[in-house]
This record gives sequence, structure tokens and C-alpha cells, in this order.
Amino acid sequence: MINPTVFNTLSNLWNTLNMMEVRSVRVRCYSLRALEGAGFNIARFPYTIKVFIENMLRNFDGQAITEEDIENLLHWNPRNPGAKEVPIKVARVLMQDYTGVPALVDSAVMKEIVSRYGIDPKVINPQVPIDLIIDHNVQADYWGRSDALRLNIKLEVQRNAERYEFLKWAQNAFKNFRVFLLGTGIIHQVHLKHIARVVMTEDLGQNERLTYFDTVVCMDSHNYD
Repeated sequence: MINPTVFNTLSNLWNTLNMMEVRSVRVRCYSLRALEGAGFNIARFPYTIKVFIENMLRNFDGQAITEEDIENLLHWNPRNPGAKEVPIKVARVLMQDYTGVPALVDSAVMKEIVSRYGIDPKVINPQVPIDLIIDHNVQADYWGRSDALRLNIKLEVQRNAERYEFLKWAQNAFKNFRVFLLGTGIIHQVHLKHIARVVMTEDLGQNERLTYFDTVVCMDSHNYD
């Protein structure tokens, strides 16, 4: 994620960093049209490849993402795509509790370890926003009655009280982390209706914002985002 205090580190390869004014706010974005002007024929590239190119331009640092990495994708050929890695950095992470809770446990252990060495455990946080959705956890002990969902959720919380106490602690202990509790809906539904943003914005300070494509990696076999 971009740090407002290091605005001047935004890259401008091939003069792709543009600025426009929206409702008196200066908005920065990376223009793929500028690449066409620089001689790269990407107009007919799939949208996915274009999103990856913008991602790499925005996160270019010369180390994790190099100019060579970007040029490899700018010369993408569908007939010979090659086997090179594409080092993108997603905007968000989406978890369901089956795989997300173990990851949270690892993060909690990291907080405990740095605390032992005299470091403030508050420094351990996700670098990008994480949403965890309690999905497919309610057992149908009650059915055929208007209060079945409420009763089933109550039983689930009683049976797995430690898990939900831990999730409540995690939501308060970590920044950039939210939990969608039981009864909210399945992960795909919650994501599409409540979480997906299409366009991400980030404050750069001095009345300026950075905009970019919303990208997400999901720890659920039914989501391909």
C-alpha cells in the first residue's frame, strides 16, 4: 500500500503517472494509454493483463518489481505466453474461517514473539486490508420454523466459543482486518454485495488521492477473483 509520507516515490515509467481533478481533489492514476504512445501495443490485451500491467507500474520499486518484469508483460504474446512470473501486489485479501483462522493464529504468535523481544506488538498488522467471512459453519439442528436460523447460530457459537472469542480479539488487535459474523451470508455473496470496490482510492496527502484497480486474492476454492 502507498504511504502518504513517501508520495514522491511514486514511479513514472514511460510517463504513465497522470493527474486529473475530480471535485477539487487531485487524483493520480496510471494511464495505460500512455504506454500506447510509448510504442507498446497493448490495446487488444485482455483486461486481466492490463490490470496486471497497471499493478506493476504502480508498485514498481526496482527490486520486488523491476522494469524487466514490466517489459516482459508489455510484450505478452497469447501464442507464446512463456513461463515468467508476474509479481503483482493485490489490493485486498478475502478469507473464509476454515483457512483464515490458522493464518490469524500465526499472526497472533508473531505478536507474542515480538512482544517478548520488547517490540510493540501493534506493529504486526496486515499490509493490505483483510476481510474474513464466517462461511458454511451453521449446523441445521433446527429447521421448519421461523427462528431456526437464530437457534442454529446460537448453538454454533456455544459449540465453538473459543473460536469466536479469538476472532473478536483479532478484530480489535489487528488493523486492516474485519470479520463478517455468522448469519451474514456466504463468502461469494458478501464479497460481491458488500466488499468489492471496483476502484480503490488512497490518500496521498495535500488534497491528492491515488486511484487503482481493485484486486483480491481469496482463500476459498469457490472464488476466482
